[in-house]
Amino acid sequence: MLVFRQLFDPQSSTYTYLLGDPASGEALLIDPVFEQVRRDSALLRELGLHAIATLDTHVHADHVTGAWLHKAQGGSRIMVSAASGATNADRLLQHGDQVPFGTRHLEVRATPGHTNGCLTYVLDDHGMAFTGDSLLIRGCGRTDFQQGSPKRLYHSVHEQILALPPACLLYPAHDYRGLTVTSVAEERRYNPRLGGDVDEADFSGYMNHLGLPHPKLMDIAVPANLRCGQPDQAAATMADPSWAPLTCNFGGIWEIQPAALEECLADAHGSEIQVIDVREPDEFTGGLGRIRGARLLPLSQLAVSAAAIDKTRPVVAVCRSGARSAQATVLLQKAGYAQVANLAGGMLRWRAEALPYESGSA
Repeated sequence: MLVFRQLFDPQSSTYTYLLGDPASGEALLIDPVFEQVRRDSALLRELGLHAIATLDTHVHADHVTGAWLHKAQGGSRIMVSAASGATNADRLLQHGDQVPFGTRHLEVRATPGHTNGCLTYVLDDHGMAFTGDSLLIRGCGRTDFQQGSPKRLYHSVHEQILALPPACLLYPAHDYRGLTVTSVAEERRYNPRLGGDVDEADFSGYMNHLGLPHPKLMDIAVPANLRCGQPDQAAATMADPSWAPLTCNFGGIWEIQPAALEECLADAHGSEIQVIDVREPDEFTGGLGRIRGARLLPLSQLAVSAAAIDKTRPVVAVCRSGARSAQATVLLQKAGYAQVANLAGGMLRWRAEALPYESGSA
């Protein structure tokens, strides 16, 4: 069994791929994005997996890789092409190498042409391949910078990607039209740049006259990616909030576990935390009880009453199950509250863990 997820960064239209072996818990991340490391880490945690390595398909020019940050926060190894010129990598990959995870592995194929260090990763059963920018859905990456070459890209695609079995699914590093996957058979037939009867001369003529502007982030992304995503200053590591032991879930919402909140409230600084119960009044005084010191502010009134909450102090939103309070954290964040978290599992979990509560009229 293979765990597979395709993740999307809307800012750069980049796809990140997670492949995991559930038996061992080992996973790989292909083309992670710096700003999405929290999202990726939350998903790994929720799936019961740990990333043993990050693999970039090439030195990107439109976003900064999350490889270094994943290593700093989770210990995954950084793997890139030996031809990329990148520093800080733990393993420099060559054509023909294998990258194992659990009982599975990826085969490394060199596919230069978009850049000198482009790689395509092929799953061991040849059922799927991750082509980076070498081959896009009905397109391909440009060849006019970073040692690009139309001739090399043409041969890379035809000899290393389109030579795979026709049913092999192809997953690119980007798509700008909402497309997610293609196949070898489709691209052989329908790719307007590389499929059908297009020969090397046709392709080179097409690519040499694209006239595209350089990516907006190129001057930032390329130097950073040559360092495998390491920031100029180590402080720029997207530090977690320090006011409580929080985790960020896959939905991007900061959460605090019931026992952790109880410990914080019992601490000398616990009075700084504002516990906002977003249930309705009858629930607040009902049988499930409420957290001691919690303040009632129903979700239905939050949009117009949020100003009553102190923005300078941390906020924990609470409801019955954690669903309404998750929505409340989003509303509060949009309203400018920087220190806000959701109580994971709500009052149901609070009571299940036998933590102290109040009941009856406030």
